Amino acid sequence: MKDWRPALAPALCYRDPRAALVWLENAFGFETFMLIEGPDGEVLHSEMRFGDAAVMVGSEWSDEYKSPASIGGKVTQSVHIAVDSDVDDHCARARAAGAEILTEPEDQFYGARTYRCRDLEGHIWTVAQTVRTVSREEAEAALGGGAKITGWL
Repeated sequence: MKDWRPALAPALCYRDPRAALVWLENAFGFETFMLIEGPDGEVLHSEMRFGDAAVMVGSEWSDEYKSPASIGGKVTQSVHIAVDSDVDDHCARARAAGAEILTEPEDQFYGARTYRCRDLEGHIWTVAQTVRTVSREEAEAALGGGAKITGWL
């Protein structure tokens, strides 16, 4: 039986996963499609959709699974969101929802316009919109210094 889920989906821990669900909807337009609650109403597990991708949102549940807010803001990964709509508008929406904008929208050598932000508990997100097609040779030239790219879109 074919599962609808993507082959890869990040799972993020939050001290307050219910607040994270609301924030991710308001800031990024994610939609909650699964919510598992305990007998006291606590969020045991949840999943959100964005296009054909998904992210799992849960609470801290062991010493190894903590929110950045509980470990001095440290992160070991970031999540990348590809949008079809205007990335500048997306950034404005995230800012209005309270995101800390780490880098403002800027065109990149590889043909995307990106910004980075930190969410309500410290997870870092990169958001990108493809704005032009760039060949591997153009990207290598933009990098300069004899950079070589193996594989390209």
